[in-house]
Amino acid sequence: MNALDQVPPAFVHALGTLRKAQCRSELRLAEIPAPARLAPFAVALGAEVMAPGAGAPATPVHGPAAMAFASAPASGDEDETELATGRFILLHDPDGSAVWDGEFRIVTYIRAELEPDMGNDQMLGTVAWTWLVEALENHKAAYRAAGGTATRVLSESFGTLAGRPGSIDIELRASWTPDSSDVQAHLEAWSDMVCTFAGLPPLPDGVTALPHRRRS
Repeated sequence: MNALDQVPPAFVHALGTLRKAQCRSELRLAEIPAPARLAPFAVALGAEVMAPGAGAPATPVHGPAAMAFASAPASGDEDETELATGRFILLHDPDGSAVWDGEFRIVTYIRAELEPDMGNDQMLGTVAWTWLVEALENHKAAYRAAGGTATRVLSESFGTLAGRPGSIDIELRASWTPDSSDVQAHLEAWSDMVCTFAGLPPLPDGVTALPHRRRS
């Protein structure tokens, strides 16, 4: 018996639907170590949105993105600026969980830097949660028992670091229970959320973003 034989069929199916997800080209997605104590079975994905080289077709609408896009040098990846980062974790307990109200649970995290005027908006947390709900609804990702926390993080530097400008980050931690083991739409919705946090404008229906050419 190999290791795969010990994995529940429902979780194997869920992994297959994750592989089918079609995410925006601006998003870098990779598997990362999954937490071992949250559920008997888990898979985790890390995501980041980087500012591409000058002349990119998409212009961000908030955060450090506008400055990063304008000043990005025509060089390699080492000079790119991170606009947003996140984690997507799929948990599975074949015995189910009363807390989850199901056998699966999706746990997510997104963080991005904001412009000061937007970071000081008292409605920022509500807006961040609305982005999540709308992304799930737009992708028709059926869910229940959703919950989350939006946090603003103010960073100030002092002493020898006093020359560094202050920054305001938004963090959204959210989790929800998908209605089935088909979680493709959930990953696609979350990936759109990461791009929204990064300041990338939404793509019109039927339009695919042009891939950013890597410069050598």
